[in-house]
Amino acid sequence: MNTHVAAPGRFRTDLEAGAFPVTAEIGPPRGADAGAIVRKVLRLCDWVAAVNITDNQGAAVRLSSWAGSLAAMTAGVEPIMQVTCRDRNRIALQSDLLGASAMGIPNVLVMTGDHPRSGDHASAKPVFDLDSVELLRAARTMRDEGRLLSGRELDPPPGWFLGAVENPSAPPADAGAARLAKKVAAGAQFVQTQYVFDAAAFRRWMSQVRDLGLHERCYILAGVGPISSLRALSHLQHRVPGVQVPAELARRLRGVPAERVAGEAMTACAETISELRQIPGVAGVHVMAVGHEHRIPAILHLAGLAETGARHAG
Repeated sequence: MNTHVAAPGRFRTDLEAGAFPVTAEIGPPRGADAGAIVRKVLRLCDWVAAVNITDNQGAAVRLSSWAGSLAAMTAGVEPIMQVTCRDRNRIALQSDLLGASAMGIPNVLVMTGDHPRSGDHASAKPVFDLDSVELLRAARTMRDEGRLLSGRELDPPPGWFLGAVENPSAPPADAGAARLAKKVAAGAQFVQTQYVFDAAAFRRWMSQVRDLGLHERCYILAGVGPISSLRALSHLQHRVPGVQVPAELARRLRGVPAERVAGEAMTACAETISELRQIPGVAGVHVMAVGHEHRIPAILHLAGLAETGARHAG
């Protein structure tokens, strides 16, 4: 079997160097316009190590993650291609993973995915042939052993930096680190978490993570983001499972005039980033401001993070 070792991308290199990299979430457009991706990532190229290209987030149809990843690369920004198990069986999933490696996409993040009933095709048939842990294990086997799930050989095998997601606030409260341990054992090399609004609660979760030694086996990026409006606050509080918005933050946002909510939220997000940087084992942050990506540089500046210079993919 021929061997193929992909060169590490800048995102991985920054993590290995302890540089506290920033990643940002990019939602592809609901239309056939790759330029929408390019315009978003160009605003971020001097601030982030890589951008996540979501895979039909919220179970709503958008430009595909692999197409968005290639568009980001043409703009000189390194992508993290998200792959969900919701819409594909194991044949299609493995095929897409091979395609990502063949096209030079250096990072892949796998997740189980939202059920179709939450999206714009509620009657669509869900697949879920594999879950995220099973897909991580399959991807690791493809890369490290050069074999498909069927056992057939790959020549050459693919290469990517493998990621997963985790929600530290998901119930039961004492199971989050154990869930992460399963994903690390399956092959996750980096993990991006759900929104962190309560740094103290996240600190307690990270203590569990360190007790299991997971921070030494996997890079952990804490998810952050500004709550851009009171409507967004209500959505997070009542319609996003596992997200906990502290009462103090909710009062803070409701205590300013409507035209100041977005600015106050950006300041609060920057303050959270500053707190997270002090927690042992936190390797970076993942900023989720889909639809408001233009605000990310200002948030990072407020948090005391400097521009990194242009980040060229490949």
